[in-house]
Amino acid sequence: MHDIFALGARAGALLKERRETVAVGETSAGGLISASLLSVPGASAYFAGGAITYSARSIRGIAGISIEQMQADGIRSSSEPYALLLATEIRARHGQVSWGLSETGAAGPTGNSYGDPPGHTCMAVIGAVTAVRTLRTGSEDRVANMWAFAEATLKFFVELLETAPS
Repeated sequence: MHDIFALGARAGALLKERRETVAVGETSAGGLISASLLSVPGASAYFAGGAITYSARSIRGIAGISIEQMQADGIRSSSEPYALLLATEIRARHGQVSWGLSETGAAGPTGNSYGDPPGHTCMAVIGAVTAVRTLRTGSEDRVANMWAFAEATLKFFVELLETAPS
């Protein structure tokens, strides 16, 4: 069993304790982050919603992010600035949500068109604190990378929830 379910339960417990909520935008993790947060009974107390924004169409339609504006601003997918933008927009689209959480990367088996290798992802959290982080697994294994991306993003979120001011 993967640790993401334990991490989802820990994040859920912290969110309940803090009386806070989260909205999730993920790409290469393919819904595993949201699934881990939703695996806990009573998740509706803290999980406002989530989206898998895997394509330009979903980035525009679900997250409300203009690809043209991103390009004009010098922001590209699979980057820390994009992860922060996605976390910000997904949080805003869910209204009155305490936290926005995002992940964006290249699961593999090849890299992306921006030159990032397989196993590259960026994650962002926006809420009582704002932070971004990049992970490179060095692996071309798509499924293993998806699990690694979800686990790293959830660990990052739990770390911030444990130390953020209420």
